Amino acid sequence: MNVLLIGGSSRMMDAIIDKLNKNGHRLYVLTGRRDKRFSYKHIFERYDFEYEDDSVKDIFESIKPDMVLFLGAYDTNFSWQRARQDSVHYAAALMNILSAYSVVGKGRFVYFSSQEVFSGSYTNNIRETETVAPKGFKAMVVAQGEEICSNYRKMQGIDIIVLRLDHVYWVPKKGQEEGDPCFQLCLEALKTGSVSASDRNVFSMIYLKDAVELSYAVMTAQQPDRFCYHISSMEEISEKKLAEIVVKEMGMGVTLEDNSVGQNHRLILDNSAYKEEYPFQIFHNYQKGIAKVAGYMKLHSDTFINPEDAGGGWGGRLWHNIKTIFARLLPFAENMICFIPFFMLNNRAVGSKYFDRLDFYLLYVLLFAIVHGQQQAIFSALLAVAGYCFRQMYNRSGFEVLLDYNTYVWMAQLFILGMVVGYMRDQLHLIKTEDEEEIRYLSGKMNDIADINDSNVRMKQNFESQLVNQKDSLGKVYEITSSLELYAPEEVLFYAARVLSNLMDSQDVAIYSVANRNYARLVSSTSREARRLGSSIQYTAMEEMYDEIKEGRVYINRTLNEDFPLMASAVYEQDEMRLVLMLWGIPWQRMTLAEANRLTIIGDLIQNAVLRANRYLEALKNERYLEGTNVLREQAFELLLKAFLKARDQGLTECTLLEILTEGRDKSAAILGGRIRQTDYMGMLPDGKLYILLSNTDEENAIGVMERFRNFGFQSQIRGGIAL
Repeated sequence: MNVLLIGGSSRMMDAIIDKLNKNGHRLYVLTGRRDKRFSYKHIFERYDFEYEDDSVKDIFESIKPDMVLFLGAYDTNFSWQRARQDSVHYAAALMNILSAYSVVGKGRFVYFSSQEVFSGSYTNNIRETETVAPKGFKAMVVAQGEEICSNYRKMQGIDIIVLRLDHVYWVPKKGQEEGDPCFQLCLEALKTGSVSASDRNVFSMIYLKDAVELSYAVMTAQQPDRFCYHISSMEEISEKKLAEIVVKEMGMGVTLEDNSVGQNHRLILDNSAYKEEYPFQIFHNYQKGIAKVAGYMKLHSDTFINPEDAGGGWGGRLWHNIKTIFARLLPFAENMICFIPFFMLNNRAVGSKYFDRLDFYLLYVLLFAIVHGQQQAIFSALLAVAGYCFRQMYNRSGFEVLLDYNTYVWMAQLFILGMVVGYMRDQLHLIKTEDEEEIRYLSGKMNDIADINDSNVRMKQNFESQLVNQKDSLGKVYEITSSLELYAPEEVLFYAARVLSNLMDSQDVAIYSVANRNYARLVSSTSREARRLGSSIQYTAMEEMYDEIKEGRVYINRTLNEDFPLMASAVYEQDEMRLVLMLWGIPWQRMTLAEANRLTIIGDLIQNAVLRANRYLEALKNERYLEGTNVLREQAFELLLKAFLKARDQGLTECTLLEILTEGRDKSAAILGGRIRQTDYMGMLPDGKLYILLSNTDEENAIGVMERFRNFGFQSQIRGGIAL
């Protein structure tokens, strides 16, 4: 079924997508953002719109989802750092989404809530009937969301379910902060090297994959008995016990500090109502789940802690301090090392005929001012002054050097130039950084504009195409498909392939007739490429395609698998699959939802013509066949043969006519009637002889059929050029 997921990128979203994809659902995502920084796997279509956008209604009407999942309390589009603003944004978003959903009036809406709607301490486990008691802006607006869903359900009679998840925890993404107790204690261990926990704080947690598995049973249930379900492991654990497991898994000298003061606080959701209706099993116990979280965060600790954090244990603190000191001292060490060659060059230049006017110390200060900025320019100037004074003291005393005003003029020149150039470098670096940030922002906007422009260009081209040839208009589609009614009943299926090729603008179209629940036979095709799968296919073995068309959806080969058509659809009669329509020659840019909808409409219109022809032939069955046999009378067989030969001449099918040479027409018909395929025909012609028409069989393949007849004791020959 079509499932629309609403929420930002997160581990929760990834887990739900993975579960739904494994169960064969077609997934759409409304990201709630205008940017495309985050990726979603196994998604059929994504919509980068904000929740309050007017386009949300159009998205619902386009998809007509069978189920809508709103992540609610777990939606990463709401950071809750500015709780007041986010709460307003959240309520407006939910109202707009529910309004769009109610207009469509189809499918189930699932709202994800959490244990945050309850505050305080509860002696007993909390049942679904307990009155919510939120505390804080986030909890209040999440609880308000539950109430809004309840009102929509009661007043409009639509199918809405609320799932309250109890302290869900999972392995986080690199550097991404989470709010569950397990993550918080692991982060505290990484940052401080110790964990503070209370034995008076008691709750239960459930691992993400377990929560998704349990939620899936409710989401896909035919008729859930309740509006709200609690998804909880009901496995009690104290904060101190959780901290002990974290300390054990973290290692690195992490210590545990007992903070068991104050009143008891107990909050555990009761899932008894869930257990009464659905199977319940937990695959990840606390030891296993916490070990995964702690191990991952320990392995990628550098992404979770800041430079100012001490890290875990004395070893982590020592290594952090060493790295910090080394990073700060490196430019000074580099400065001092580079001072040595400049000092030597300056000494060699004194008294030189060519280099006496060249001031190497000035070049040295300017070099570090340009590379490292003002701070290093001052340090290099101090080293240069020391080197200059040391060199002057070769010929004069230190007192004479200090009294020489030329020394102070040179020093002033050195410091002024160094500080000015360093300041300019720092300012240019700041401006460059700001420009890069602005460029990144504008580049994102430019990409959005480019995407919008590409979409507009495609729409413009589609509208131009409609204006020029009007093939896409419903009137034109109906006019072309109605032309099938002009053909004789025996010809309809042959020319249906040409009509489909015309309307879908594809040169490679094939129509297969379902022979039984496993195999389908080729009826007509428009090219050799369209016949690449052969005259007979086991369509149920083509799982990638079959899983789609059996649900009444259009299959789109987005992976460009050569063993499957690019698009396929099925035609049904009273819930029984009758035909399979396959298209091959379609460019990638046309493999869209719009083309899929067009194929669905065309298939339905073709279905009307095909069913009309089949019902007509069925009504004349007694007149067309010899009584008690499956042998067509002369007139009926002659009309059928004309239709096949005409279609063969136009390249729509292959056929071969066999004449049965063995004497005893009635006996031959009785025996061979059970030996031919369902798609072959046996009949009489005016010459009084018995013939068999092999559909979708050329003369080369007909030889094998003749050999099989010979084994049954019947001689036959290929007949061509019969005048009809």
